[in-house]
Amino acid sequence: MIQQMVIIMVKYTIARQLASKRIVTSRGDEIGRLSDMVVNENTGDIESMLIEPNSDSKIARKAEHENGLVKVPYSAVIAVSDVVIVDEREITE
Repeated sequence: MIQQMVIIMVKYTIARQLASKRIVTSRGDEIGRLSDMVVNENTGDIESMLIEPNSDSKIARKAEHENGLVKVPYSAVIAVSDVVIVDEREITE
């Protein structure tokens, strides 16, 4: 039980640190800003990110949308620093 609480707290902390970060492809296209995340209720795993799209981004216009937000699979994340860098190929497939 304590181990599960630690895992949940770590994932919550990670989610808070990602809030409002800019999402950029590995080719430098800024897709937008992180708005929300989709989390598997059973496992606590982050499944995807919901991004407020940048209207100038060609990738954002092509990507799958959910209620006006761009849906990016969390598996597309390559690196996280001042921005979240994602693999463009996983977004447009």
